[in-house]
Amino acid sequence: MAESPTTCESGWEPPEKKTCRNHPFIIIFKNNLIIFRGKIHMAKHEFQTEVNQLLKLIIHSLYSNKDIFLREIVSNGSDALDKLKYLTVSDEAYKAIKFEPRIDITFDENANLLAVQDSGIGMNEEDLNNNLGTIARSGTKAFMEALTAEAAKDSALIGQFGVGFYSAFMAAKKIDVYTRKAAGDGKIWHWSSDGSNSYDIDEIAADSVTAKKYGFDKAELSGSVIEMHLNDDSKEFASRWKIEELIKKYSDHIAFPIYLHYEQKKYDDKGKVTGSENKIDQVNSASALWKRSKSELKEADYNEFYKTIGHDGQDPLHYVHTHAEGTQEYTTLFFVPQSAPFDMYQADYKSGVKLYVKRVFITDDDRELLPSYLRFVRGIIDSEDLPLNVSREILQQNRILETIKSASVKKLLSEFKKMGEAADKARAVEEAKRTDDDKKAIEKWGKFVKNFNRPMKEGLYSDYANRDEIAEIVRFKSTDESGKGEGNYTSFADYVQRMKPDQKAIFYISGSDEKNLRANPLVKAYTEKGFEVLIMDDEIDDIVIPGFGKYKNEFELKAVNRSGSDEDLGGDKKEAEKKEKEFKPVTDKIAKALGEKVKEVKLSKTLSGENPSCIVVDENDPSYQMIQMMKAMGQPGPDLKPILEVNGDHPIVARLKDTDDEAVIKDVSEVLLTQALMIAGMEIKEPAEFVKSLNNLLSK
Repeated sequence: MAESPTTCESGWEPPEKKTCRNHPFIIIFKNNLIIFRGKIHMAKHEFQTEVNQLLKLIIHSLYSNKDIFLREIVSNGSDALDKLKYLTVSDEAYKAIKFEPRIDITFDENANLLAVQDSGIGMNEEDLNNNLGTIARSGTKAFMEALTAEAAKDSALIGQFGVGFYSAFMAAKKIDVYTRKAAGDGKIWHWSSDGSNSYDIDEIAADSVTAKKYGFDKAELSGSVIEMHLNDDSKEFASRWKIEELIKKYSDHIAFPIYLHYEQKKYDDKGKVTGSENKIDQVNSASALWKRSKSELKEADYNEFYKTIGHDGQDPLHYVHTHAEGTQEYTTLFFVPQSAPFDMYQADYKSGVKLYVKRVFITDDDRELLPSYLRFVRGIIDSEDLPLNVSREILQQNRILETIKSASVKKLLSEFKKMGEAADKARAVEEAKRTDDDKKAIEKWGKFVKNFNRPMKEGLYSDYANRDEIAEIVRFKSTDESGKGEGNYTSFADYVQRMKPDQKAIFYISGSDEKNLRANPLVKAYTEKGFEVLIMDDEIDDIVIPGFGKYKNEFELKAVNRSGSDEDLGGDKKEAEKKEKEFKPVTDKIAKALGEKVKEVKLSKTLSGENPSCIVVDENDPSYQMIQMMKAMGQPGPDLKPILEVNGDHPIVARLKDTDDEAVIKDVSEVLLTQALMIAGMEIKEPAEFVKSLNNLLSK
């Protein structure tokens, strides 16, 4: 090529020649236009801080199973094909595109190079920055904090976070991405990084060597190439047999064909190499697994499929595969993970269910596919009846989808109930006689309750239509032996079976700490009279239980730390009223001493023995936990004035009968209130006042 001129016709002088990563670019003048030939100077970008942290974890310790990086890259390629497939049938701008979906894998054993190419949606410069330079999730900080030394060994976390692309840095010392966006401006973009603090982006020419290598010299070709320069200890991934093994193991179910390009040597009858030929083999079955008959699928097939769509390194805890025919035809395949998704309690949680219409991917970002309390479920919904050009707005009001959703929820709840029943049946067997299946059933249900009991409780509040079914699934700690200890819970149904003959209510106590709740004197008062008390220490219990109503429309749920619940304990009412009247001067003294700190002071009908006082809340007031939750969410919660109940038989309280010393009454009252608040796990607003009163009493 002739050397570029030093000036153009307009008198403009070009800048001095520069090099970009050892590739010179040359400025050529043609018809008064400046044309850059070869590589254009790369623009350097800094990774988002969280991406930097993530890359360090990946490179050093995050994955215990390096093999799965190829699964993640192939899965991303499949997603890109899904998106373009949908647009070609739903968006006029894409309908002219000749869609030929495929994933091609090439490798070079000598150069330690592995490349995965898809003919999907592709990316432009903005997409590269957004998708490969940042993690656009509000839960990023929480995710990074979750990666403790132990969690860092768990390959499930990064995939759940939706950044599986970065897993390639486990095996690659450098990654180059070449991409062109479908129906875009035709530009080919190059993203490059060695996994350190930054990445480069530049545009490459369509007639460059790299563009031709991957077919981007053809203007109609879109998609992306992930070119991985393998580490010295990852050379095995640049081999035909290793790639075939991994695709068969992790990606056989990908619904698009995956082609492996390789060179096959030719041998004569003496075993001598006579030449070679380039071959291309399809290495996956390329069928939608969920459309296959359940009878031809094995558990291993379901497990590997889940690992891909769930970006999880573990097998699923449970799966449910349904083919429905009749008025509506659809297929669903749902999975329950072994562990809770990291973003399960974040406002911007990502839906785990993908919607297909006639095997055409529609969306994986619609939270309306299942109710929010089932947000931990992963899987597929594939309808034969929905229109392909269905929009998000139509989805929200579509009767077909609503029917599928309703049937899916009922099916899932039915499966969860069966899991619980199987565990209860197994637990009823004497421990020494339990079979392996019994042990598995108990372990499986224990994992479900540990991870998903809390979101299931949300359904008691939000899903009125399925409230009765959900009530059979949720579990609680209890004062009964069945609800004590690690991993032991009881159900409403079991509680009712153990109720006293004349008992009409299910008693519970709510708060934030199980140990404190069990030590609450009110709980002791009920258990001493033979009543079982459910221990509800989830924050959400104070929201869902008061609005739940009655179990089986018969058994009311009553909080023992609510005013009025003691009426169910029985006893001689006339005797209680007489005692309360006799003790009124004492409760009046305490009420006067405490003033605005309490709503009321009452003689307790439940306390006995060593407990001098306790706190209850008016039945019309929000609980303390509810107020704390409101404040945590930035809402101005009301100041809770508790009701103080005192034990008239306790020496500390009895001491006030015969004294009018206001100082003593004040100190005793302050101690009675504060210790009751402490036992109830409530905030002590004036600890100094308590210490002062306690010291006064101790010094007398």
